[in-house]
Amino acid sequence: MRRPHVDDFVRLTQDIPELALQRGEVGVVRSTWFAPSMAYEVEFHPIGLNGETRALLLAEQVQVEEGSLFRDESLLHDESMPPVLGE
Repeated sequence: MRRPHVDDFVRLTQDIPELALQRGEVGVVRSTWFAPSMAYEVEFHPIGLNGETRALLLAEQVQVEEGSLFRDESLLHDESMPPVLGE
């Protein structure tokens, strides 16, 4: 498994109750910290909360999400949805 980079989507591998974040939530890496150990600043938008939550997480607390974040790929090509400008 590769290390996360800035703008990668990552999935939380454990609960962070102090921040109301639950295992499985997806966030975006906003920065990488190298000292004293490798860590990632990850931005989450938890359902039910106004605004964003940012957390400084260790490598073992996140997993890079490869591919689509949609469980149902048909949602990506829903003809009932209005077209996006520029498509």
